[in-house]
Amino acid sequence: MKETSVLCLLFLISLLSCTTNQARLTVSPSSSQLFEGDFVSLSCEEDDSSAGWTLRRNTSKQQRTQCGDGWGKAAGSTNYSCSISYIDTWESGVYWCESREGPISNMVNLTVTGGSVILQSPVLPVMEGDDVTLLCKTKTTPSNLTAAFYKDGSLIRKQSTGHMTIQHVSRSDEGLYKCDISGHGESNSSWITVTGKHTTTPLPPSTPILLALSCVGSVCVVFLLMLLVLLVRRRAERKPEENDPAAEDVSYGQIMVKEKHSELKMRESDSTTIYSEVRTADVCYGPKTTRPRSPKEFKPEPDTIYSLLK
Repeated sequence: MKETSVLCLLFLISLLSCTTNQARLTVSPSSSQLFEGDFVSLSCEEDDSSAGWTLRRNTSKQQRTQCGDGWGKAAGSTNYSCSISYIDTWESGVYWCESREGPISNMVNLTVTGGSVILQSPVLPVMEGDDVTLLCKTKTTPSNLTAAFYKDGSLIRKQSTGHMTIQHVSRSDEGLYKCDISGHGESNSSWITVTGKHTTTPLPPSTPILLALSCVGSVCVVFLLMLLVLLVRRRAERKPEENDPAAEDVSYGQIMVKEKHSELKMRESDSTTIYSEVRTADVCYGPKTTRPRSPKEFKPEPDTIYSLLK
């Protein structure tokens, strides 16, 4: 059973090494903060639809529930896309995509507020060097009001247009952001994540073939390891069986015979003792020696002379 578990683990690792299915969760409108009652659409952008991606979420009332199971409406017959026509404040939480095989996508933290001001900020991590625009928005009035923007509790600047652009963001721009509109209120805080710049190069036409060959090669190596483990295991199991007890008995019997012969020679060397024959009962061919007991010798009674009595 142990070797079977090891082989299964190696085989699963080989399969996972060839799996490239990934998904990314997108939100529309692209904002980490929403007003109560807003419409929001979530979608899993997958590389392979056969992976069976499903939208799930964790909220204060629900844990790991999927779209259509008490919340949202799945688009079509799949759960790749989900829409919420009226989002409530208790639906604030973490949303993600999950496949049948187990891998998950990026996680998105959505905050739903019942207040009058929100900060529209990127819901996904932003690339280092890109420009990021933050919008301080009210629910009922135009969004071109003067707003003050804060990072980690410190005032950055005030913008009369209600939005602020951070040019060429870097890792130092990561943090908690919020905004405030005088007379309307303050928004919740949202975390902005900055990731390293990705350098992409076009793949040569032979890359898919090379990837397929490498995948097949890795699987072949795993199968060879499986065969090697099985051979070693069977060899280890056969070793105890090869020790035949009959062979041990024969060798032991030979030693016993030799010892008897040496004893006989020693006896023959004694000038006072003469042996006319060697009885087969004195020789043992097994690990145990059983010698018949000699009958008890009785001394003959002396001859009795009876006289005639008158």
